[in-house]
Amino acid sequence: MRFRRNLCASLFTPKPNQKLSNTLLNPFMATQTLNLSSASPPTNGHDTNDDALCSSAITTPPPSAPLATALDRPIGHLTGEARIERAWAHWNRLGRPKLIVAPMVDNSELPFRLLCRKYGAQAAYTPMLHSRIFSENEKYRSQEFSTCKEDRPLFVQFCANDPDLLLEAAQKVEAYCDYVDINFGCPQRIAKRGYYGAFLMDNLPLVKSLVEKLANGLNVPVSCKIRIFPDLQDTINYAKMLEEAGCALLAVHGRTRDEKDGKKFRADWKAIKAVREAVRIPVLANGNIRHIEDAWQCMEETGVEGVLSAEPLLENPALFAGYRTSEWVSGHEEICKAGELDQAQLLVEYLNFCEKHPVPWRMIRSHVHKLLGDWFRIHPHVREDLNKQSKLTFEFLYGIVDRLRELNARIPLFVTDYNRNNTSVAQT
Repeated sequence: MRFRRNLCASLFTPKPNQKLSNTLLNPFMATQTLNLSSASPPTNGHDTNDDALCSSAITTPPPSAPLATALDRPIGHLTGEARIERAWAHWNRLGRPKLIVAPMVDNSELPFRLLCRKYGAQAAYTPMLHSRIFSENEKYRSQEFSTCKEDRPLFVQFCANDPDLLLEAAQKVEAYCDYVDINFGCPQRIAKRGYYGAFLMDNLPLVKSLVEKLANGLNVPVSCKIRIFPDLQDTINYAKMLEEAGCALLAVHGRTRDEKDGKKFRADWKAIKAVREAVRIPVLANGNIRHIEDAWQCMEETGVEGVLSAEPLLENPALFAGYRTSEWVSGHEEICKAGELDQAQLLVEYLNFCEKHPVPWRMIRSHVHKLLGDWFRIHPHVREDLNKQSKLTFEFLYGIVDRLRELNARIPLFVTDYNRNNTSVAQT
């Protein structure tokens, strides 16, 4: 049986040169994708289509409906207990999600978020968006941010070092999300060069001004994603400062700025617990969430509201539904059994979402490698054919799955006895 694409994508045909006004976009329209612009796919002069959108399936929605979860007015006018109460009231209205897709550059885009939501994720972050470019560049907005009715609750994350530019960017998305998030956690060299992310930990007055600017200027709450300092007290003081500046939710990655390798350095859940006990706003934990049992253990040990997972989800978007890859079966063979789901099936579902909600091909190519990495190690010639393909098409990618099936390369995902009866719901 050959896998074929979802033909419903052909129903979403744009008018020639169609452009969407920021004031005429409705994120509540079922089956429609919201893009803040519908500029034509770029032509960059190279023999690849990786930077182009995989489809032009965008329609013009009617005027925007009121945002049900938005605050009545900016939270910045509140102080003390009222601000804390407002933060919890908003979190409660969202249903207090516990299993959350972390922000991942070029990887937590709309189709992937929808796939994770189908398999148990209860909220998600967008990829990190560059606030200055987002404010100034229509093409960037068109390609890098999209959402739809099913994509809630949603955190839209920005990196920034200029409060005014950050507010300008945030105001373009606040009607379409539940939090605007500031990235204070990126430890990569590009963040050091651009002076954002975790490298702002050396300039706490600037950090405070960024949070205050959004808290005073937005009608949607501000959240922050941080890393810990080597010294626990510095971390606690940092978290308290963010809370006082107007942060309504804090996600804590339990590694320092220098601990970039998640496999080499374990996240410090004790530090996360200390932060949770020191502040009064909702706290989320990030780090060491490799399968669903890790999620429950982390929440039990730290007392946080929920957990974020990043890299493990790229290989296994069904993680929150109780599935785990073979990497995390070793030592648990007596309770882990092969499930009916595998990564090739997840890829087909992801591609279906991409046909309906267009994203750049480079994002799709990345997910193909992540999802089929173990399969490609068995049949490297199939991976080589993918790498040689400069211009991707859906037919080619579905064909990759067909070839692997014909080669009997199936690698199942596993479920524990505890989760075996709970995985069928996600597949319906």
